[in-house]
Amino acid sequence: MMKNYLMLLVVVLFLSCKSNNKTTEELAEVDQTTIAKHIERLASDEFLGRKPFTEGEVKTVNYLKDEFEKIGVLPGNGDSFFQEVPMVEITGTPSEKMVVSGKDGSFNLDVLKDFVAVTSKVKTDVSLDNSELVFAGYGIVAPEYNWNDYEGVDWKGKTAVVLINDPGFQSGDSTLFKGNEMTYYGRWTYKYEEAARQGASGLIIIHDTEPASYGWNVIESGWSGAKLIIESNLPLLDVESWISNESAQKIFDASIMKGEDYKTLARIKGFKATSLDLNVSVAIQNKIKKDVSKNVVALIPGTERKDEVIIYSAHWDHFGIGKAIDGDSIYNGAIDNASGTAALLAIAEAFKKSTPTKRSIAFIALTGEEQGLLGSAFYAENPIFDPKKTVANINIDALNSPGKMKDLTITGYGQSEMDEYAEAAALKQDRYIIQDPDADKGYFFRSDHFNFAKIGIPALYASGSYEGFDTSIEEVKKIKENYLMHIYHQPSDEYDAATSDLSGVQFDLQLFFEVGSKLANEDYFPKYYAGSEFRAVIK
Repeated sequence: MMKNYLMLLVVVLFLSCKSNNKTTEELAEVDQTTIAKHIERLASDEFLGRKPFTEGEVKTVNYLKDEFEKIGVLPGNGDSFFQEVPMVEITGTPSEKMVVSGKDGSFNLDVLKDFVAVTSKVKTDVSLDNSELVFAGYGIVAPEYNWNDYEGVDWKGKTAVVLINDPGFQSGDSTLFKGNEMTYYGRWTYKYEEAARQGASGLIIIHDTEPASYGWNVIESGWSGAKLIIESNLPLLDVESWISNESAQKIFDASIMKGEDYKTLARIKGFKATSLDLNVSVAIQNKIKKDVSKNVVALIPGTERKDEVIIYSAHWDHFGIGKAIDGDSIYNGAIDNASGTAALLAIAEAFKKSTPTKRSIAFIALTGEEQGLLGSAFYAENPIFDPKKTVANINIDALNSPGKMKDLTITGYGQSEMDEYAEAAALKQDRYIIQDPDADKGYFFRSDHFNFAKIGIPALYASGSYEGFDTSIEEVKKIKENYLMHIYHQPSDEYDAATSDLSGVQFDLQLFFEVGSKLANEDYFPKYYAGSEFRAVIK
């Protein structure tokens, strides 16, 4: 305990030395009633699940604009509260069957039950027609690890079959990639990008609950219906697909790799892609709609250095109306992410009640996060505030603390000096800091802070999620497991004022507010640590 205390004391002294201003500003409390009011409203059926390109989007972005105006916050994009984000909505209807054929015959996989298939190509019809299936391990090309799963194969016209996550996961070897901590190479987004760069026609990812960190039900609900993309000149696959673990086993049992432990083979350095001596056929018919979604941007100008900005971000979108589960088809997204969207309004209100800050504070409610971090990706390519003068990003997504928490779990701990600002604020709340214990799930790459980090802006993404002051580690673990299994990306993610305890959410938001306030009243720019892949981008 004494060692931990001394470490935290060093952090506080370190931060105080960085600031040229020993501020005595007055800080308001982030209002729990405000948080509750906005979560309840944004997660109500009135907002139709807040999906971009729907009436739910119109209601959501206008609600946010109106509420920022009521607080007295200014438009953040010139004289507008909106940043337009051009997108394409592709509503794909895959064939009912994916046909896998070989010299010994063929068999079918059923849509949704066994596979999902989409495309990012803006075309009315795409297909794989007897495309050769090639097992490409984890589908990774990583020169720094001397790893290339695609080497030695001409991928034109072929479909790669790959595993989710990366070779380090559950390998027992901390030197293999980053051991259990997922790298970006383990994310499904990377895998589709890399297969397209290699010239493949299709990619099939094998779903497995533990390395994916979510069940097949999440794939089934999240990969059916309309898909939103931002048009790009980058190479694209004809078909992006997932198959269930059971379906993958059926494919391997019919292939020349029958009886081989393909998951173990893929982890061995020097693994070579192997043709399965099977072909796959599947088609997708698309309805295409081009439209404009919106990021909502609000600003509190600084009193001295207005061009230096701290950005609070949260995505406003969810899945809208989709497949009915237990008679409910509205995916309300109370935790994910009415909680974060409400947080922007509550923190903005707290700043307006406090002593004005020397730097500016921006609030960006982002669109299209659930479709692949689209709103933040567009912002990163079209920043409103100069990235070189953007001090930091504090991203808020899916707050679900069951009461006040002793811990502050930092996702991506060890990336930047934002850790130290968070540690100092946590000390004031009698809390301790831990690294995300679920680093194997790749949460650092799964929310909007990632796109800010990619352009060199130090980002903080954290929440109390391990041990409560009144809730044990085991109890918190059970709550998290229940959320992932039964609530995450399901219609059951709803708000109930009678049973919801927002004291832990308020506790986290107070910390984020105080971190932002400290940053906004000094002249120091937090930096990425040596060894971070984001260090050399800007600062």
